[in-house]
Amino acid sequence: MHVYVINGPNLNLLGIREPEIYGTTTLDDIYNLLRSNCLERDAGLTFEQSNSEGGIVDLLHAAFAEARKGGKKVGVILNAGAYTHYSYAIRDAVAAIAELVPAIEVHLSNVHAREEFRHTSVIAPVCKGVIAGFGANSYVLALNAIFTELDKENLL
Repeated sequence: MHVYVINGPNLNLLGIREPEIYGTTTLDDIYNLLRSNCLERDAGLTFEQSNSEGGIVDLLHAAFAEARKGGKKVGVILNAGAYTHYSYAIRDAVAAIAELVPAIEVHLSNVHAREEFRHTSVIAPVCKGVIAGFGANSYVLALNAIFTELDKENLL
């Protein structure tokens, strides 16, 4: 089992960027939290951040390639940042891999309690689900959801 956590633009500034909205937890803090959870499950973790749309698409394609190549169960946790609201390229990449690689959209803040433009995600319709508003714990909840998705056939 392998989980890709893909973080979009400006998330490299977590901990210093608008702490009243995003908190003081850094991206490294989130990585360490998820890493320990993955180690407990003997799951691999790829944790990346990109400020470019193409970089995010490339990471989604890498997750798909890993799932196809090794027959390994692979999942994605995606915080596309501002691209959530308008990137059809990222949406199409998630849709293209969805049959083999489930994706969970994640946000630190409750996007529905913020500016109206943040209320719409073009990516959510092609994801298994969306988790938002729980700060860094949104990622932990998403990781548990991905583990559940990847273990589904073992639950039956």
